[in-house]
Amino acid sequence: MSTYVYGITARSHPSLPAGMTGVGEPPLPVRVLTAGELAAVVSDAPEGLRPKRRDLLAHQNVLAETGAGGCVLPMRFGNLAPDDDTVTQVLAERADHYLERLRELDGKVEYNVKATHVEEAVLHLVMAENADARALAEANRRAGGGSYDDKLRLGELVAAAVKGKETEDATAVQDALTPTAAAVRVGPESTGWLLNVSFLVARDTAEDFLAAVEQVRKSHPHLDLRVNGPLPPYSFVEPGPAEPAGSTVGADAGAH
Repeated sequence: MSTYVYGITARSHPSLPAGMTGVGEPPLPVRVLTAGELAAVVSDAPEGLRPKRRDLLAHQNVLAETGAGGCVLPMRFGNLAPDDDTVTQVLAERADHYLERLRELDGKVEYNVKATHVEEAVLHLVMAENADARALAEANRRAGGGSYDDKLRLGELVAAAVKGKETEDATAVQDALTPTAAAVRVGPESTGWLLNVSFLVARDTAEDFLAAVEQVRKSHPHLDLRVNGPLPPYSFVEPGPAEPAGSTVGADAGAH
């Protein structure tokens, strides 16, 4: 049976709570495999695993419980190895890489920040800042709405201004939050978000980071900021050397 890998931690990590279970229906018992100074938190892999809500939450819960006792390198949901021996082999072969990442991420958590515009608010702001758009809108109003071409021109002008505002605001948010973080990772672009960035933050300075977020909210009321965290440092588990054939242990971190 394949082995499901939740995360990697130090062998000296405190024992997991008795009876902890993970993915699967019924939930499968979680256990620990060790090699040298490292340990992997694993369970058997259920047949036909899919990213269903129950299993996603189970994966996150195992990482949360493990992370409560010390640093853990979180693996992506669905991270499988052919068997237990493959897991311990990878731990041994990549020990230097994993130990370095554990030292670097100790005491730190991830906050993911996404931002989008509040449509009505940003339109008001764009019109207030753009004299050409204001003049054209006023001309159209006086002409009883304006011609089709005039309306089209105004729409294009406003759309371009909003697009420019997206770039400007994304830079402003990242610049405001970066000084409170130990590291920053820009996430994949997706429709609907003008910003998708993860910040690595020391646990003992998390209040400073969240205070900076609130300051951005006050200074940019036309933005909708969504903060997810504290999370295990998914975005900061960097892939190391190539894995042995057939293994997915050590794949890059999970999504938010």
